[in-house]
Amino acid sequence: MGAILLAFALAVLAWMLVVGDLVRRHRPAWHWYLIGYPVTACRVVLTWRKVAMLNDLAVSRRPPRGLLGDLVVKGDPLRPVAPRISFPRATPMGLTALVRLHAGQTPATFLKAADALVHAWKVHAVRVTSPERGLVLLTATATDPLQRPGLATAPTELLCALVGVLESGGAWVMNLRLVPHWLIVGATRSGKSTLLARLITQLAAQRIALVGIDCKGGMELGLFAGRLSTLATCRREAVAVLSALVVDMQDRMSACRSAGVRSIWELPDKLRPVPVVVIVDEIAELYLSDGTRESKAEAEQCSTLLLRLAQLGAALGMHLVIAGQRVGSDLGPGVTALRAQLGGRICHRVNDPGTAEMALGDLNKDAVAVAQAITAQERGVAVCTGPDGGWSRARSHLTPTEEAVATARKYAPMAPDLPTVSRALEALGGDDK
Repeated sequence: MGAILLAFALAVLAWMLVVGDLVRRHRPAWHWYLIGYPVTACRVVLTWRKVAMLNDLAVSRRPPRGLLGDLVVKGDPLRPVAPRISFPRATPMGLTALVRLHAGQTPATFLKAADALVHAWKVHAVRVTSPERGLVLLTATATDPLQRPGLATAPTELLCALVGVLESGGAWVMNLRLVPHWLIVGATRSGKSTLLARLITQLAAQRIALVGIDCKGGMELGLFAGRLSTLATCRREAVAVLSALVVDMQDRMSACRSAGVRSIWELPDKLRPVPVVVIVDEIAELYLSDGTRESKAEAEQCSTLLLRLAQLGAALGMHLVIAGQRVGSDLGPGVTALRAQLGGRICHRVNDPGTAEMALGDLNKDAVAVAQAITAQERGVAVCTGPDGGWSRARSHLTPTEEAVATARKYAPMAPDLPTVSRALEALGGDDK
């Protein structure tokens, strides 16, 4: 009888393991709520005091110093007390816990202990934020959601593009109305071109003008030439296109001034000019020169024109998306000035720390370290800034080349004409003849 019961118990255990594995693979959210969250929550509660003491998160109720005559005696804290932590609250991707700081504590100490919390709680990552003074929010992610990014959903709005998924499991949206200009950096095969392809396919169905500047002969953006209102494939053409866009921007200024408004979005629909998104692939090709007077003059023109568009274009419906493998001050003083105007930052895997520092260093030092930790196997993974001033790891959705080209051809009739740019390119062609 005992042998039969033992065999039955082993069979039930094996069945539960098989079912649990199937649920984990096909319904990861169910597996997390039923099994993963209870186990991890207990681990957080049971290990919190020990982890706090080992990582200098606990403090003594009495100050670690005293007076002995005229001498100040320092010593180790006595009876350290860990900060109060709330019971972990489940989220679809992990859990959150709120910590109430002791007097004198700062979130910086918890940032240093984030790796220790990851190992103690056996989770993928722990993010430390401070929602208000005196509180720290610990957000633990159970597994890496970027390994199997699902198709997140987001409302379709003008100048908004759903490009991928965030580490939190939410939608990664590039909203040009909210953040008008973007800087995208990444080494070869890091996912930068995939992100640009996804962005163009998302914007193709909207009533906007797409302008491409690809000084590598149009190898990248030439695939979408049907949907682009114009495409510059060399620096001389880029100067002509950017100059024409600056002239168009001045015309929009005059229209807004005549109507007594401060942006084109306040104009009536019939009078509102079409928004323009300028996509520059490989910014270094616009700034580098071979030392000749003509080359230096073209580089200076590109620098000045891009800076003017970045400074004045947001309210006039002109937006910049600047991409490059290497972005640094060695390209020229204009790069740093342009970078200051590009509020949206996306950093894929880079080959040098200077590029990551250039993209994210002025916003958040922690984001630089996370961007440098992206490996070559994590193609499409990037660190992006959010509209709230924070940052997050994200991964762009893979858009096959055939799908991107087919989308560009499908919406080619929607490409609006930019008369000022067309006339500038025709004049440039006449000069060549």
